[in-house]
Amino acid sequence: MPITREHELHQRRSGRNVGLALVLVGFIALVFGLTIAKVQGGSTLQAYDHSYRPSLDPDNVRYQQR
Repeated sequence: MPITREHELHQRRSGRNVGLALVLVGFIALVFGLTIAKVQGGSTLQAYDHSYRPSLDPDNVRYQQR
């Protein structure tokens, strides 16, 4: 009896593993793509570090436009 003989269960598991790997790679690609899309709008990114920023104050922006 050869040692390398595979059972049917191993074939089913490998199929599931390939499917799971594809799902994980797809999820990683989705998260990476969303991250790149958000970072490309870098001019609008502002850190919220609990300091006053006039550009974020809607009342201040409204007065500046008049």
